[in-house]
Amino acid sequence: MASSTLGKRIVFTGGSGKAGRHVIPYLLSQGHKVLNLDLVPLDNPDVYTMKTDLTHSGQVFNALTSLFSMSEYGHPAPGPPQVPDAVIHFAAYARNMIVPDNETFAGNVLSTYNVIEAACKLGVKKIVIASSETTYGVCFSQGDTDYHSFPLEEDYDVDPMDTYATSKLCGERTARSFARRFGVDIYALRIGNVIEPHEYERDFPGYVSRPETRKRNAWSYIDARDLGQICDLCVKKDGLGFQVFNATNDTITTKVPTVEFLRKECPGAEITREMGEWEAPLSNRKIREVLGFKDVHDWRKYVKV
Repeated sequence: MASSTLGKRIVFTGGSGKAGRHVIPYLLSQGHKVLNLDLVPLDNPDVYTMKTDLTHSGQVFNALTSLFSMSEYGHPAPGPPQVPDAVIHFAAYARNMIVPDNETFAGNVLSTYNVIEAACKLGVKKIVIASSETTYGVCFSQGDTDYHSFPLEEDYDVDPMDTYATSKLCGERTARSFARRFGVDIYALRIGNVIEPHEYERDFPGYVSRPETRKRNAWSYIDARDLGQICDLCVKKDGLGFQVFNATNDTITTKVPTVEFLRKECPGAEITREMGEWEAPLSNRKIREVLGFKDVHDWRKYVKV
């Protein structure tokens, strides 16, 4: 299974959002060229944003064969339309209650289907999609519900009750189907609570002092910049077919070691393996072992405990 190192042409959907505006600069720093498909522009002079309705399959097919900037009109005609080396699909309604539930489901599922279908039929060999921590069934559950066991890993029996998480599971299943049909790599990232740099000072003191507020996020998080590293690693690692990866940082967001904390807060949840002293309950072990992820932005660097 080879790892590609040269810069790629990447179409990124939803790059103007909370995660994308940090992931894209990381991708650029690694030598990649990025075209952003979104409904609002990204404030980055090095990235062109093409306004695209991803629920319209014709627009998706067209956008995936587009030039990456106006400046490319100055290049000699390349012949048949070029397709990107990779597609990273983050665009979505980011939670429930932005729009009615049926629109959350329809928009998220259809846009993911359209992006994966177009990429596969155009010959793109690497696709990365954003799934979610919510698939583990607690984040947007009705009332106070519990996790079945810890750590939360990719083989967990995911059983959400909400529309947003269900739409993300549909995306995972769509990815698995197309990866099998076309023999391509499609990696689904179950992304944890995304944290931007300014949010550590503002929010983490409260998270640490009131850990009950973090149950819905499994006392875990992903720094938006480290998410950029994960996307880059996905682009570079070839030959894995369909995969699900938890996308989180290494450590739990508490002052108490992981197992001690979980036994107190979730006494009914089985701990199924030995866990690291401060290991995040939404574990990133697979992404560390398979992709080589290195946690750069541990929250303790920015917050006094």
